[in-house]
Amino acid sequence: MRAVAHNQSNDGFSLTLFPDQWEVLGVYLQPFELPQSQVLIEQNATDRSLYLIESGSLSVHYEDVKGRVRLAIVGAGSVVGEGAFFSHLPRNATVQAASTSKLWCLTPIRFAQLSNRHPGIALELAMALGSLVSRRLVNKPKRIAVT
Repeated sequence: MRAVAHNQSNDGFSLTLFPDQWEVLGVYLQPFELPQSQVLIEQNATDRSLYLIESGSLSVHYEDVKGRVRLAIVGAGSVVGEGAFFSHLPRNATVQAASTSKLWCLTPIRFAQLSNRHPGIALELAMALGSLVSRRLVNKPKRIAVT
């Protein structure tokens, strides 16, 4: 909650919930630590989990058809994995920890449970993710961060 509130960048995850709603959402999230250099998401993988970044930073990169590597850095208070979460398509980039990071994972199954039990919170989450995807798509350097 604090990381989201403090990230005022264009790439910030603007999820506006009351503290009691954050507590409800937290029940559906799985916290974990990602050591520096560990890969979180592999390009072309078919999982659809979403990751909220509490601390640290993640490097997002892919190699295009000409062998060029594209890169974005995503930090605390933002999210990765939203592209496949919505699209059901394979991941379009690799994400790895640029520094040791604390993340919170939301799987599609847990999101479905959240949607059934707390539809207002699920709607706020979906709208905030949609807003983030839209901002990333108009920002050429951040387009790659839609994973």
